[in-house]
Amino acid sequence: MSLYLPENSSNWYVAITTPSGERIRRSTGTKVRNKAKEFHDRLVADLWRSHKLGDKPSRTFDEAAVRWLKEKAHKRSLTDDKVIIRWWRQYLVMPLNEIRGSYALELLGALEVSNARKNKYMAVLRAILRRAERVWEWLDKSPFFSLLPEPKRRIRSLTKEQAQRLIKELPEHQRMVVVFALATGLRQGNVLGMTWDKIDLERRTAWIDAEDFKNGDDHGIPLNDTAIAILKQCSGKHSSYIFTYRGNPIKQANTKAWRAALKRAEIKSFRWHDLRHVAATWMVQDGTPLFAVQEFFGWASEAMVRRYAHLAPQHLAVHASVLDEKLCQSFVIP
Repeated sequence: MSLYLPENSSNWYVAITTPSGERIRRSTGTKVRNKAKEFHDRLVADLWRSHKLGDKPSRTFDEAAVRWLKEKAHKRSLTDDKVIIRWWRQYLVMPLNEIRGSYALELLGALEVSNARKNKYMAVLRAILRRAERVWEWLDKSPFFSLLPEPKRRIRSLTKEQAQRLIKELPEHQRMVVVFALATGLRQGNVLGMTWDKIDLERRTAWIDAEDFKNGDDHGIPLNDTAIAILKQCSGKHSSYIFTYRGNPIKQANTKAWRAALKRAEIKSFRWHDLRHVAATWMVQDGTPLFAVQEFFGWASEAMVRRYAHLAPQHLAVHASVLDEKLCQSFVIP
């Protein structure tokens, strides 16, 4: 048995060699040596069963977190993911297959942040466990997670003239990013994280992997003429990333230059994420069917697209005429 207490750590660790020869070093998640020994013995037994009987080995959240961060090193939101994962690691010391959504929700109750931020914590945990199930095959089934209610979000849009003023005031590298966001309706992280291997200019299509898209599904984006023009202007500037500044990928779009451009364009109370609302508003106002808008933006529920329904009530005109018929029987309309 190899149990040890690392310097500057309060928890015991195990260091063992699996029957297949793999070296494993892992925190036991406990300060008590007897409990650490129980952890060690159970781990050894699980590894033996996995090797001899084909059972799935018991994995920990620590293992899943380390693998997730390695595989997602390209994510633009990785810094925030690290903060969230670090918080979860304090509490999720049980085997991975024992994590339950109800327990995660109970833990989040003590976190003094908004429900929207708590849901972000839940989304990261859910993404890791789904990958453990569907890609790594560490779990037979990932747990169900229920999200917390969030206040209704505002819809902030721009007129065509306002958008033109804003685009004109932006420096060239940010102008490319903003126009592409308006042309595709993508979120900031998906725009900045877009790489050339996710683009097919011939088929005029881009796609985002499920783990990088908010609703957890793969998402395809049709590229219109504006998006294609932006991509052609960016071609050859970087081997991997599309949007760059001075040879390096752009990491943040909500910058001083962005806020200064808003001020010069005389646009108030407008966030970068509102560009997505602008694109959705324009599509609905131009008569795009709501089901098509929902699919274009990759919204999992109809509730999201219904927020825009009031912007284009023209499709209800034929039904409004039914009221005409009823009223005309009782009133004389001059």
